Amino acid sequence: MSRLDSMFRLDGRTALVTGASSGLGRHFAVTLARAGARVAIAARRTDRLEETRAEIEAIGQSSVSVRMDVTDASSVQAAFDELDTAFGTPDIIVNNAGIAIFRPAVEQSEDDWDNVIDTNLKGAWMVSTQAVRRLMAAGRPGAIINIASITGARPAGGVAPYCASKAGLIHLTKSMALEWAAAGIRVNALSPGYISTELNDEFLHSDAGERLKKRIPQRRFGAVEHLDGPLLLLASDAGSYMSGAILTVDGGHLVSSL
Repeated sequence: MSRLDSMFRLDGRTALVTGASSGLGRHFAVTLARAGARVAIAARRTDRLEETRAEIEAIGQSSVSVRMDVTDASSVQAAFDELDTAFGTPDIIVNNAGIAIFRPAVEQSEDDWDNVIDTNLKGAWMVSTQAVRRLMAAGRPGAIINIASITGARPAGGVAPYCASKAGLIHLTKSMALEWAAAGIRVNALSPGYISTELNDEFLHSDAGERLKKRIPQRRFGAVEHLDGPLLLLASDAGSYMSGAILTVDGGHLVSSL
C-alpha cells in the first residue's frame, strides 16, 4: 500500500454514524467500514439498523447498533455509555441524522419547526459535545463530520426550517472547530447538493426534478459514491490539517446563477 493510499485508511479507528438505517447514513457507515474502521450505527429504531450492520459485517468489519434519539439528551448519553462498553468512545463522528418537512413556511407549525431544528441542529450539537467530553477526558484526538447541505447556503422553497437548520449547522461546525482545535479534535462539514437515494429518487426523476437538473452546471444529480472521497478526506489523516471547512459536493450548483 502506498503512502497516499494509507493516508485515507481508518484502520484502528472507531466511527459512529447517526441516522444510519437508510440513505446516506447507511452508505456512510459502509464506506467507513470499507476503509478499515469499526462502525457503530445509531437510529431511533434499532430494528432498521440490522441490514446496515449485516452489510458491514459481511465485509469483515466489526459493527454494533445502538438506539439513539439525537433530540433527547438522556438517549444520547445512554448510547455513548453503551458504546464505551462495547467499542470505546468513537473518534470519528458523522452527524447524519436529519429530517425535512415539505410545506410552505406560512403553513409550518411550531412542532414542525421544533422537530426539524432539534434533529438537524441541536442533535448534532448534543452528539458532538457528548463525544468530545469523553475524548478530551481520555486525551484523544477525533474527527467530527457534520452532514450539512447546499440549502444552508442557497435556500430552497418549501423547507424553511430545514434551510435554517443547515445554515446553523454550518456555523456551528466553524464554532466547534475553533473551540476544539487545540485538543486535536477536527470539526468539518460535508455539504451535499442533490444526491440520488431511495428517499428522493421518485422526485428527482419527475418533471420537477428534470427542471431542477437544468440548474446544476454539470446537468446531473449526484450519486452516493460521489461523497465517498470527501467523507474519507475529512475522517482520515489525509485531512489532518482541515478544520472548520465546509466541503461542498454539488456538481457546481452553488456557483450557478440559475
